[in-house]
Order: sequence, then C-alpha cells, then structure tokens
Amino acid sequence: MKLWGGRFAKKTDKLVEDFHSSISFDQRLYKQDIMGSVAHAAMLGKQGIISQEEADVLVAGLKTILQDIEAGQVHFEVDAEDIHMNVEKILTERVGEVGKKLHTARSRNDQIALDVRMYLKEEIKEITGLLLHLQEVLLDLADQHVHTVMPGYTHLQKAQPITLAHHLMAYFQMFSRDMDRLHDCYRRTDVMPLGSGALAGTTFQIDREFVKEQLGFAAITANSLDGVSDRDFAVEFCAAGALIMMHLSRFSEEVILWSSHEFRFITLDDGFSTGSSIMPQKKNPDVAELVRGKTGRVYGDLMGLLTALKGLPLAYNKDMQEDKEALFDAIDTVKKCLLVFAPMIETMKVNEKIMRQGVTGGFINATDAADYLAARNVPFRQAHEIVGRLVLYCEQAGKSLEELSMEELKDFSPLFGEDVYEKISPEKCVEARNVPGGPAPAAVKAAISKGRLYVHAFKER
Repeated sequence: MKLWGGRFAKKTDKLVEDFHSSISFDQRLYKQDIMGSVAHAAMLGKQGIISQEEADVLVAGLKTILQDIEAGQVHFEVDAEDIHMNVEKILTERVGEVGKKLHTARSRNDQIALDVRMYLKEEIKEITGLLLHLQEVLLDLADQHVHTVMPGYTHLQKAQPITLAHHLMAYFQMFSRDMDRLHDCYRRTDVMPLGSGALAGTTFQIDREFVKEQLGFAAITANSLDGVSDRDFAVEFCAAGALIMMHLSRFSEEVILWSSHEFRFITLDDGFSTGSSIMPQKKNPDVAELVRGKTGRVYGDLMGLLTALKGLPLAYNKDMQEDKEALFDAIDTVKKCLLVFAPMIETMKVNEKIMRQGVTGGFINATDAADYLAARNVPFRQAHEIVGRLVLYCEQAGKSLEELSMEELKDFSPLFGEDVYEKISPEKCVEARNVPGGPAPAAVKAAISKGRLYVHAFKER
C-alpha cells in the first residue's frame, strides 16, 4: 500500500506508476535525504514530539540504510515513487511501526527542497575546485609565455600583436567571474527549507534552527510557501553553468583553430586527440569539439527549467519534479567538461616560432604607426588616414610597413623618423602597451600575481 494510499480505493495504474516515479533519477539524492531525515528525527526527539528512544531508533536505522546503499545492498522500487518514500519504506520494514513516525512535522515538499539544496551545495564546491584548478593551469602556462608574441584578432582578422600570456589571462578573468557567480549562488542555496511542510509549516513545535545547525546551513527560509515552491537557486546554478560552458566553448573554438594546419599555433597532446577511421594523417581536437557541443545541453537545461517554472502558482506543483533532471544534467556536463579541459590545456605544446611568424603580415602594427604620428602632435584621425593610405600603398607594392624605406614613409608624412622601425616592431608594440590590463610583459606579470592572490583567497574561503 502507498504511504499516502488511505484516501484511495483503487491502485495506481501501472502506466501512471512508471510516468509518476522519479526514483530513476532522484536516487542520487539518497545521502542528502537520509542525512536530512537524521537531523529531523533528532529534532523530533529533542522537542519531545516523539520519545528520545524512538528518535534514537530512527537515527540508527537511517544510518544503517545509508551504509547499505553505499555498499550496493539496497534495491530501490519504482512503485515507492521517489527516494524519500523508498527510504521511509525500507526504514519501516527494518525498525517497525516507529518508522512511520519519521515523517511527523514534514512533507515531501520541504524534504525534496532540502535534498536538492544540500546536493547542490556539495556540487558547487566540487565545481569550484575544478575551476580553481583550471585557473592554476592558465596561470602556470601564462607564466611561461609572458614574452610569446602572437597576433590578436578582431572579426577573426589580424588586429594587433599581443602575447599568449595576455590571451590566456583573458580566460582567467572570465573564469574568475564564473567563480564569483558560483559563490553567490552557493550563498542563496545555503538556506534551509525544512519546516515549511507542504506549504503552511506545521502545528508541531519544531526547532528549525537546530536542524539548520545539524545540516550546516547558514540560514532558514523566511516563508513556508516560498520554501517549497521556488527553485530559483537551481535556475541560478544552471545560468552560472551556462556561462561557464560558454567560456569553455569559446576557448575550445580557439583551441580548434590554433591546432589546425592553417594556424599550427599549438599541438594537442596525443592523449587528448583522436584519429580518423579512414584518413590516417588525421589528429582531431575532439575534446574541444565535444566541450563546444555540450555547451548546448546546459543552455537547454537552463531553458527547460525556466520554462517548467514560469507559470506555476504557489505552492508546490508536480511540474517541479522536472527540476532535477535538468539540474543534474547541467551539473554532470559542467563537471565532465572541466575535468577533461584542464589537462588538455596543460599538456598542449605551444609552437612559439609559428605564433611569432603569425604576427608578420596583415599590417598588425598599423595602429602603432598611427600612434607614432599621434605622439608627434598629428590628430589621431589624421594619423589614422595617413597610415590607412600607407597600408593601401603597401598592398599595391607587395610590402609590409616595416619593409618601406624612409623615403617612402616620408612621402606620406615628414614626421616619420628612423626610430619608427623600432616602434612598429611586434615586440615593441606589445611592450609599449604597459597599462593595467594591457599585454606588456610587466602588466601581464602583475595580472598573473593578482590572479594567484585571487586563487589563494578563494581557497581560503
């Protein structure tokens, strides 16, 4: 008989059993569900709602079930619907009638809200650790390539010279914002809903603060309706996860381009590449491509969860069962991608000479030539026009800016002097941009130092 079956005169249809059951996916919440029940049972005993002896029996029974589940000795049943009722059913079979007292002063509504929050808190900590590791990989790699000059792009056209370290630190900053978003999400997830009941709390004199302390929450929910009916913290995680994936996807796209024969800026390690079943020469960046592809899954998880919640009246509705699969998939996908992405970056070989060769051509130093004139009191717009005509002349003559003679340069402006050749060399172009946030080696070294302080501070939180 169902634990809620007293009202019903007919068994649930087998089709409905399968459709209604969530144990196939919410069983991963077993640990959180049992630990939440342990704290709840202890509180019931402390408050005299049940006897202390009964509370002790419940706690001991629950802990034994947890051990047995982790030892693979428990089989969950579909007709028990979900993880909560499976655990309660097993407990009652083991400890007898007292097991039926566990659910006093609570509902599955506040129970599942508790479980999901506890689970998400743990997963946020794990994902934060993975992101921190990726950031450390980026810092170490940037440290090695402070002087590795490469072309920077806009519109995928060569734009200005930068360094590989500067490029990597751009992603470090993106992942830092992702870290901050996860930290904020954790703070809003770290609120305990147990005690909200089905929607209106309970008539029993429970001690929510005690349960909060037992389970390590920072606060309790302030409204019972809100406590059971919102999943904005789950939406917030999926949004943060989508942004992490977006940043990983952009980075993946560059890894894919850089590893191509056309670029050859990097060579991926054999352990993080795959081959072709027909073309023996192929070395494919499948890891980066899969990360790029899996990004869409997390976007879908976010939109699915938002859509499931958007029209729900207060309080709980069965639609909210759909929150878990989307949340779990987002968590799993982000973790898998971070786990494989960091070692892919860590093991790739940087082809410094080819990166440096990439700086030649494309008039990547044109802005510096314009800056040279602007520094000599030529209005920048006029300097821009002069250098633009110089570039056109070079294209027609098949030359680069640095290949022009002084006589050719002076035909366009008498202010050009011999020092212009040094000023427009790629290395000098980079070194001259020694402003906070710029690509000059000194500026990037300062950014790396700040980055290490950021990572250390986050680890200390």
